[in-house]
Amino acid sequence: MTALPDTDGGTPAAEQSPAGPRPRARRRRDTEHRLAHDVDVWVASSAPDGTPYLVPLSFWWDGTALWVATPAESPTGRNLAATGAARLALGRTRDVTVIDGAVEAFKLDALPAEHGDRFAARSGFDPRGLATRYRWFRITPRRIQAWREVNELRGRDLMRDGRWLE
Repeated sequence: MTALPDTDGGTPAAEQSPAGPRPRARRRRDTEHRLAHDVDVWVASSAPDGTPYLVPLSFWWDGTALWVATPAESPTGRNLAATGAARLALGRTRDVTVIDGAVEAFKLDALPAEHGDRFAARSGFDPRGLATRYRWFRITPRRIQAWREVNELRGRDLMRDGRWLE
């Protein structure tokens, strides 16, 4: 038997084109698994003038929000603090979760030590001891979408207005 080609850099082709769309409950389970187990997320933000910025960051999911840490004076840090909004992307282009969220900024010492410990254990990165001034950013999902192929575009909304859809 011949192996199927790898067309997206890691996922075998047989896994890239499922026979049919996943039901919403399965997509939600898959999304919650990704939130609990993935380590990095693409963070898209924009300056108040609309200039976009995209960067990968490590994150920790606390069950209701994603937490990231980035230098306070970086483009991402300034953008998140100024606009209070972000768009996040998890996964590959053929198995993606897109999250639009509301952002709150916190000084590193404003949160309990256990919080930073959980983030560091999860991400392998601890910003608390660095010379550069970092901030925590809590990103609370307002909308979550997940899809793999065109057959999953319909029904891709899993959350609206911060509430999971049934």
